[in-house]
Amino acid sequence: MNKLKKYMAVVFAITMFAGVSCGDTGDSGKENSTGEQSAKGYADIQIGTDYTDLSADLTVMTCRTDIVAENPDIRDYTDYVREFNEMYPNINVVFEGITEYDVDMTTRLNSGTWDICFIPSNLTMAEYPTYFEPVCQYSDLPNYNFVTHDEDGSVYGIPSSANAQGVVYNKKVFEEAGITEIPKTPDDFIDALKAIKENTDAIPLYTNYAARWTMGAWDVYAFCGATGDTEYMNFEMPYDPAPFTQNEERTGPYEVYNILYRAVDEGLVEDDPTTTNWELCKADINNGKIGCMMLGSWAIPQMQGAGENSDDIGYMPFPISVDGVQYATTVGDYAYGINIKGTDDEKLASKIFIKFMVENSSYSKDQGGISVVKGGELPDVLLDFKDAELIMDSPVPDGETNAYAIVNEGSGLMLQSDSEHVIRIVDAAMSGDETFDDIMADWNEKWAAAQEGITSDADADTGAEEKEDDTTE
Repeated sequence: MNKLKKYMAVVFAITMFAGVSCGDTGDSGKENSTGEQSAKGYADIQIGTDYTDLSADLTVMTCRTDIVAENPDIRDYTDYVREFNEMYPNINVVFEGITEYDVDMTTRLNSGTWDICFIPSNLTMAEYPTYFEPVCQYSDLPNYNFVTHDEDGSVYGIPSSANAQGVVYNKKVFEEAGITEIPKTPDDFIDALKAIKENTDAIPLYTNYAARWTMGAWDVYAFCGATGDTEYMNFEMPYDPAPFTQNEERTGPYEVYNILYRAVDEGLVEDDPTTTNWELCKADINNGKIGCMMLGSWAIPQMQGAGENSDDIGYMPFPISVDGVQYATTVGDYAYGINIKGTDDEKLASKIFIKFMVENSSYSKDQGGISVVKGGELPDVLLDFKDAELIMDSPVPDGETNAYAIVNEGSGLMLQSDSEHVIRIVDAAMSGDETFDDIMADWNEKWAAAQEGITSDADADTGAEEKEDDTTE
């Protein structure tokens, strides 16, 4: 079996998130030929010192509709802007929330009515230069995690935060159900859901089926979190002709999706998944009407702020163990992008505000996330992951063929970018039209067929290299 060369695993154990300093280097700015000070690069800007007299009006687009309006009970965007304006009084920042974010923001990208936005997840890196101003070079950010870049090293988006992927749950519901230990295996988890159904009035597992985008959370658990192998997604799975097959260890993608099928099939979810309500579920889990939901750590503050029982909201690792150890996948959240159509002052002000949000504000910690800056403080709720390891999927090195992307797209499954394959699991479990193994067999067949794309892509790369070599001789 042909494999890409192994890339050094990037492992984020909890202990790694403490004690790493974050310094900024660079010159103090130079004057250009007209006598005006040239703009510093993102990495060199000193927040609270540089450009404090800059004037600009910024409109920031966000999917976080829950913290746009001022709320005395939680930290919201108005709090961060207020702190920012203490240093930059002439930069006016207004947030605009969008509920159906990826779809609606994508149609708005060509307009000039925004300055900063969360880069929609349905865009490809190749599309970034059309809409976004390069923020800096990847080499400028040695103190940042989770940053992506193009083949030239250009960074178009700065991650707003990072999320640990686990299970939001109501601690009081679990206690009333008689569950004394956090489930660590698929069987333990299903048993816990059964206990909730038998001993409480709560919905054991809320699927959030009707929102559809929420179903995509299941994909994130399927790789390093379910295998303990940071190289699995990009270096192992693309070459496995049957990755959706059960193994003796009860780990990997098969077990992740099987938990969902079993929960629906055994009546451990809402009576009618098509009637779920994303906004209402926040209050319902806060008030003990829901046992748990599969969502990233970004959702924790939303559930805590939806009622009077914030202390009842907990967060636990996904219930799969590898040799007795639980792993939690850590991924970057939406990245801030800057409108390429903005004026120079607007672009500079945007960089300043983004850097403030990432390095100087408490946004990540407040919102249940992990700071992009190495050494950033973990939110209290993640300290409960004391026996789990936070890890991330190793990226494909520059210049290497992205075999996972080729096979994933060629198979039509579109893991991590489309929820229809997960929707299929719920539909099948409700109707009984397909068994879970039927679905997995179909996925394996499509995955294996798509692996031919790896060879053709590699051949194309080789041909291009040979042509380049001929030209330079």
